[in-house]
Amino acid sequence: MALFIHFGPNTFTDSEWGSGHADPAVFAPSALDAGQWARVAAEGGFGRVVLTAKHHDGFCLWPSALTDYSVAASPWRGGAGDVVGELSAAARAEGIGLGLYLSPWDRHEPVYGDTVAYNEHYMGQMTELLTRYGDVEEVWLDGAKGDDMYMDYMFDAWFALIHQLQRRVVIFSDAGPDTRWVGDEAGIAGRTCWSPFNKTVVTIGHIIPEYSQSGDQFGEEWVPAECDVSIRPGWFWHASEKPKSAVTLLDIYYKLVGRNCLLILNVPPNSSGLISDEDMQVLQEFTEIRQTIFSHNFAANATVTASSVRGGLENLQFAPSNALRDSIYSYWAPQEGQTSWEMLFDLGRSTSFNLLQLQEPIQMGQRVIEFHVDVLLGGLWQTILEGTTIGYKRLLRFPAVEARYLKLCVDSARADPLIAFVGVFMDPFSDAYGLDHEKPSHTNSSEVIMLRRGHAAANRSTAAM
Repeated sequence: MALFIHFGPNTFTDSEWGSGHADPAVFAPSALDAGQWARVAAEGGFGRVVLTAKHHDGFCLWPSALTDYSVAASPWRGGAGDVVGELSAAARAEGIGLGLYLSPWDRHEPVYGDTVAYNEHYMGQMTELLTRYGDVEEVWLDGAKGDDMYMDYMFDAWFALIHQLQRRVVIFSDAGPDTRWVGDEAGIAGRTCWSPFNKTVVTIGHIIPEYSQSGDQFGEEWVPAECDVSIRPGWFWHASEKPKSAVTLLDIYYKLVGRNCLLILNVPPNSSGLISDEDMQVLQEFTEIRQTIFSHNFAANATVTASSVRGGLENLQFAPSNALRDSIYSYWAPQEGQTSWEMLFDLGRSTSFNLLQLQEPIQMGQRVIEFHVDVLLGGLWQTILEGTTIGYKRLLRFPAVEARYLKLCVDSARADPLIAFVGVFMDPFSDAYGLDHEKPSHTNSSEVIMLRRGHAAANRSTAAM
C-alpha cells in the first residue's frame, strides 16, 4: 500500500481542479506537519507516501526556479517553505519511501500549449524534483490536459529522463512503463489480474478498462496494476465531506491488495496542514481490523505434503513446508513436467475459517492460471472455491467452513507453479457488516463460491494423499 497526499491551493479554495489563477496567498496552512503525514503512513502499514508536488493548477509545493507560482510566493514559512523537502525528510525518518506526482496539465504556466517549450519546462521541473530530494521511489503520472488547446506530451522523453535521474524509480501511468492504472478509482481490480501486460495495447489517456483490470496472460512486459482511491469523496480535503469507514477500506483492501494490485489510498490533509482526526481514526481502525484478522494464521503450524517435490521428497530447498513462511523468497516447487499439482494442509484440528491468503514468488514470474481449494468433509473432498491468478498476493473470502484438512489444487499454469505462502484466517468483520463474498462474473470468472463435491480424481483418502 501507498498513501496519496493531495494538498495545495485547492485545499483552501474548496475546489478539486484549480484554475491556476488563485492568489498564492491562499496557501497558508497554520500547522503543516509533514512528520505527521509520514507517521500516519508508517503506522498504517503504507510503504511509501506520494505527494501532489504540482496539481493541474500549476502551483508548486517546492520553490521551483522555473515559475513564480509556488510556495515561495505564499506567506507560509515566510515564503521560505518547501513541502516536498519537509515530506522527503519525514519519510526518510519513518523509514518509508517517497513518491511524487507532477501534473502534466498546468493551467497557470504561460507556455502551456507550446509543445516544445512546455515539454522543456516540464522536464526542467521534473529535474528539480528528482535531483534535490534524495531517492524517489515512484513518479506518478497521468495524461490530464485541457480541452481548450492542443498539447502533445513527450512521454518517452520524460520516462528516459526520470530513469536517468532516479535509477530505481517506478513510473506509474495508464500504460506504464513500470506500473499501470487498473482502470478505475472505485477500488476494484479484476478478479483475474495478471502483472504481465502489453503496453502497446493502451496509451496514456486512452485505455481499455477490461484489459487494464485483468492484464494479459500472454503479455510480454511486466507492468503490475495500481489503483488510486480516496478515503473521502473528493481528492482534496473539503470540510463538508466525511471519510469512508474502516470496514469499507477493508473491502477495498480485499479487492485491490487481495487481487495482485497495489492500493494507493488518498488521505488529504486539511487546511491546517494536518491529516484530520476523523481520517486518522478510520486509518487506525483499518489497521486494527487487519491485525485482528491476520495475526492468527490457522495454517502456521500445519503439516504440509504435496503431490511432488522438485529434487525428491527430501529436498528441503523446495519443500511444501516453505509455504508456511510468510515470505516470497522460499517456496514449494513440484517436479518438472507435471500437468496437475496439489498441496495438502493438515491444520492439526478442525477449525472454522473464511479467508485464504495465497502468494507466488513473483521474482520467478506469475505462473498460476487456474486453481481450486478443497476441504475434507464427511470423508469426501468438497470444493469451496475456484479462482484464477495469484501473483504477489491473493486474498479469497468465502462462507465460513469448519475443517481440518485443506487442499490447494493448481489446475493450469504458464510454467511449473511455485507457491510461496498459504495462510488460513477467520475474518469476523465481512460477515458482521454484510460485505459481499466475491461472485464470479460471466466474462471474468475467478472465484466460484460454492460447496460441492470435488473433482472425482481428487476424492482420494487423506492417507493416500
